[in-house]
Amino acid sequence: MTDQDYTLTSPLLNPHVEARPLMAVTIVWHPQQARIGEQYVAAEAGSDIELSRYAPLFWRPDGDGLPLDHVGISRHPLRLARDAVDNVVLTLPASRMLVELNGQPIEQAVRLDAKQIAQGQVLTLGRAIVLCVHWMNRLPAAHAMPGMVGVGSAAIAVREQIALVAPTDMPVLLLGETGTGKEIAARAIHALSRRRNTRLVTVNMAALNESLAMANLFGAAKGAYTGAQAERQGWFGEADGATIFLDEIGNAPASVQPMLLRVLEGGDYRPLGAARDRQATARLIAATDQQLDGTDFNQALLRRLEGFVIALPALRARREDIGVLIVHVLESQVWRGALPVDFVTALACYDWPGNIRQLVHIVKRAALQLQADPNADLRRLIPAPSLVGTAASPRAPSPPSVPVRKKPSDLNDQDVLNAMMRHAWTIQAAAQALGISRPSLYKLLERHAEIRPAHAIPVDELNVALAACEGDLTRCAAMLKTPVEPLRRQVCQLRQQDGVG
Repeated sequence: MTDQDYTLTSPLLNPHVEARPLMAVTIVWHPQQARIGEQYVAAEAGSDIELSRYAPLFWRPDGDGLPLDHVGISRHPLRLARDAVDNVVLTLPASRMLVELNGQPIEQAVRLDAKQIAQGQVLTLGRAIVLCVHWMNRLPAAHAMPGMVGVGSAAIAVREQIALVAPTDMPVLLLGETGTGKEIAARAIHALSRRRNTRLVTVNMAALNESLAMANLFGAAKGAYTGAQAERQGWFGEADGATIFLDEIGNAPASVQPMLLRVLEGGDYRPLGAARDRQATARLIAATDQQLDGTDFNQALLRRLEGFVIALPALRARREDIGVLIVHVLESQVWRGALPVDFVTALACYDWPGNIRQLVHIVKRAALQLQADPNADLRRLIPAPSLVGTAASPRAPSPPSVPVRKKPSDLNDQDVLNAMMRHAWTIQAAAQALGISRPSLYKLLERHAEIRPAHAIPVDELNVALAACEGDLTRCAAMLKTPVEPLRRQVCQLRQQDGVG
C-alpha cells in the first residue's frame, strides 16, 4: 500500500470505475510530425479496431479526423479483437506489410492480456508509423497547460487535478518517481493560481545545510548565530503572498519539520533568534519520490502536507505519451529533422527508469548526433541494462537487443538478400540485423548481383509493379528487389514529373 492509497485527495486520482476502459490507439510517430498524438478511441468497451491505410480516423480534441494515410500502410486491415475479459487478439493483415510488436517482427496472430494493454503495446507498421495500443478511462482532452504534455488518461487525470486545486490555497503534495515532472507540475499549479503574478520560490530540501536550515527557511534575527551580521528574511518570508515549493520534502532535516508543521497548522513561524512570530502567507507545495508513511518523517506534518495529493505516473505507465513528449523536446532544438523510425520504436518500448528527465536527455543527444552525422547509430544512446521483457511477457515491452557488430567482408550476397527480405526491404532494419552500419550496407547493396537500385528500374516496369501491388511500396520493393526508402523517393520524383502512376 502506498501513501496515495489512503490520503485525502481528488476522487479523480484513482477512480474506482466499474465500467470497462475503452481500447485506444495513439499515433506515437508519423512521417507528418503534426499527426503525432492523434488518437482513435473505440466507441464502446467491447468494440474491435481495424487499422489500415484509410481507417479508422485519428483525432485531436480540437481537430478533424484523418486516416493514417501513408503508402507504407496496407489497405488490408490489421485487426485488434477484444473479448469479454479484455484479452486482445492482434490479427495480421492479408498483405506483406511488416508489423512489429514492441520492436519485434511478428508473423502470426498474437494474444495480449488486459495487463499488457494497460502497460501499452507498441505497434510499428511498415517501418513508417509507430502506434501505441492502450486503455483509456476518460475521453481525450486538449493539454493546454504549461509544461504538462500528454494525451493518455494518466496525463489528462493529472491536468484535471491541477486545474481543480490550483485556484485554492490548499497545500499540495506531489508524489512520483524521480524525473516524472513534479517541479513542472508545481509550476503549473502556481501558473494557474491566483498568485500567478508573484514568485514561485523553489527550495531543494535535500541540499539544505542542517545547521542553517532553520535560518534559510524561516529567517534569522541579527546576531542569532555566528556570522549573522544582519537580519535574514528566509525563504518563507520571500514567498509572502506567493508560492513556496519544497522539493525532496522527504529529506527535510528533522530539526525543521516541527516548524513546518506549525506553519501549516497555525500559519505562523518564528525566525531564529527573533522576539516575535511572523505570519506565513505563502501557499505551500511539496514533492517527494519517497514513501513517507511509517518512516522517521514527522507523521503529523505528512498528514498536513496531504491537503491534496497528486501522484505523477511513471513514464512506463504512460507509453502513449512518448511521441508528443519527443516532439515537445525537439521543438527546443536547433536540429529540425525527423528521428529514424527504429529509434522512435526503441524509445517507445524502453522502460525509462529515469522517466521524462531521462527521455529528454536522450532525445537532445540524438538531435545533436543527427546534426553532426545523419547516419549516426542512435540505438546506442539507450542504456541496455534497463531493457525489459518481450511482447509475450506481462511486463512492459522492450526493443530488440542491439546485434554484435560484424565486418561487411564477413557477409555474402545471400546474407544481405535474406536480411532485406526479412526486414521488408528496409535498409536501417536490415543493417541492424546484420550487425553493420547503414553506410556499409549501402556499399554491399551497390555491388549485389540481385538487388537493384531504384533509379535503374525502368518506368514501365515500375508502373506495372505499382499496379500489381495496389500502390503498396513495401510489396512493390519486394517484387522489384530494391530497398523501399530509395524506391519511395524515386516514385515521388517520377510522380512530380508525371512519369509514374
